[in-house]
Amino acid sequence: MADILPQQRLFLEMLMMSGDFAVQDDEKYEILNRTLKECQEKRWVRVSTFGADFNKVSITAAGRTAAKVN
Repeated sequence: MADILPQQRLFLEMLMMSGDFAVQDDEKYEILNRTLKECQEKRWVRVSTFGADFNKVSITAAGRTAAKVN
């Protein structure tokens, strides 16, 4: 069973609904960056360089499963 926090579930659900995100590589978005790093560490999302200070965030199969667990 996935140990998922509310903000992580919300982030993963938004990714499932919207598709990939472009996230600015800027530390001023502290909550977003912290949640992104937590999800990345659990391998729920994949982050790749998109260009011009942006990163592409994609949900993984493990992330989809984690978001669906009650």
